[in-house]
Amino acid sequence: MAKKNQNEMSFLDHLEDLRWLLVRSTVAIIIMAFFTYFISDYLFDVVIFGPTRPTFFTYTFFCELSHTLGFADSICITEMPFIIQNTEMEGQVNVFIWICILAGFILAFPYILWEIWKFISPALYTNEKKNAKIFIFFSSLLFFLGVIFGYFVVIPMSVNFVATFTVSDMVKNQFTLDSYIGMVKTSVLASGLFFELPIIIYFLTKLGLVTPTFLRTYRKYAIVLVLIIAAIVTPPDVVSQTIVAIPMLLIYEASIWISVFVVKNKKD
Repeated sequence: MAKKNQNEMSFLDHLEDLRWLLVRSTVAIIIMAFFTYFISDYLFDVVIFGPTRPTFFTYTFFCELSHTLGFADSICITEMPFIIQNTEMEGQVNVFIWICILAGFILAFPYILWEIWKFISPALYTNEKKNAKIFIFFSSLLFFLGVIFGYFVVIPMSVNFVATFTVSDMVKNQFTLDSYIGMVKTSVLASGLFFELPIIIYFLTKLGLVTPTFLRTYRKYAIVLVLIIAAIVTPPDVVSQTIVAIPMLLIYEASIWISVFVVKNKKD
């Protein structure tokens, strides 16, 4: 049976397309999650719990940077004074399943973008439909860069902060497995999705919902928000806060220029 023309499709037809988008995307995530099952030892021991060790790449990089800048060992991390414990009978099983699903989502993200593009492409102009590969490439690239930023910057800075912060020497840090994994999931996904901001701004500008003037007007609020986030997730030193804040501010500035580009093309 031939597929209906976009102009002839009813609201229920669109819902049916959306349903199959979700079904195919879910299947892709499950397949990728099943693949991660075979590398689960490496996934947990090296990747997930890597930021809990002083030998993690980010910590050694900061230590070398500290020496280069003449700060001696001021931001070197030699120990992680905490333990991670499981307090629920099914805790490790749940964590195993959700981490595999998270990894599956990250690996399947380009395919999910392709499904989203197929869903929205009928509403685009012919010349815009030709940009599918560009859309998939840059959206995936930004997402993966965000995931890398979250893993190598946000997570280790957060772990270091909560590990060294204490209200009293009488209190020892013993974090639950669920709380640590929750922090990992939130940091990685939030960073990945935040790096999609230029793509989101592109489409919002195309729809007329956002303008360069709007983004510039609220730039000062965005800067304050980014600095607050950087201050929360990093130790109280300028170097760490700067490393977290600069990429986020660059993403926001890039979004402004993309909005300018879209508006200029509309006028032409």
